[in-house]
Amino acid sequence: MNDRSTQPPLRPVRGTARVAVAALALAAVVWAARAVWHIWLSVAGMPAAGPMDQGGGQHRPPTSLEDGYHIVSSVGGAVTVLCAAMFLNWLWRVRDNARAFSGERPRYIWPWMYLGWIVPIMNLWVPRGIVVDIHRASAPGERLPGVVNWWWGLWLAGMLGGAGLIYADDTDDVIMRAYSDVGLLLAADAAVIGAAVACALVVRTLTKVQQDRLDQATGHETVPASESVGLGGRG
Repeated sequence: MNDRSTQPPLRPVRGTARVAVAALALAAVVWAARAVWHIWLSVAGMPAAGPMDQGGGQHRPPTSLEDGYHIVSSVGGAVTVLCAAMFLNWLWRVRDNARAFSGERPRYIWPWMYLGWIVPIMNLWVPRGIVVDIHRASAPGERLPGVVNWWWGLWLAGMLGGAGLIYADDTDDVIMRAYSDVGLLLAADAAVIGAAVACALVVRTLTKVQQDRLDQATGHETVPASESVGLGGRG
């Protein structure tokens, strides 16, 4: 049922897109720093004292390199949370605009904007499905940009590779992996960095599609960030 009186207003997306892209770029840089630290740990090799977990509840003191990695990992976790918040802020806005463009309710109701990333099995396709639906509503009849599939494939590779995303090892476990099997760890790092770059391109692509339609709707005038072009009250 197309009931435009219940649709959210159209809102400009350039500002939120810029913030999301900046956050994604920062996440890529921080993850690259993690990858460099993984290489340093691998080159240094496990200390003569053995693994940090000595068994029987005993742990040896960490080396300076291991201590440094704990800091880098903590910063990476904080940046990842920030990046997720900025990306979801953008995603909410383009989702609302897509609903206003099409006049139809989204296929995935609002809780899936969050749950879709963390519910096992569902997190393998729901977030991509949300993005696909936004593109379909924003650019009906146009082919899905290939970067969407690149982004999602790289995200899944990083997530399932245990690089510290959803199914994360704790920091000490990752350090042990760097000592024993750095190749797979670096592959997962590369996937996460690639996913961040591809995601930034997804943000730019969908933002351009929507902003072009917004500019047409307003006679090619710039929409102030504090205003919105209403199609009716928010439902």
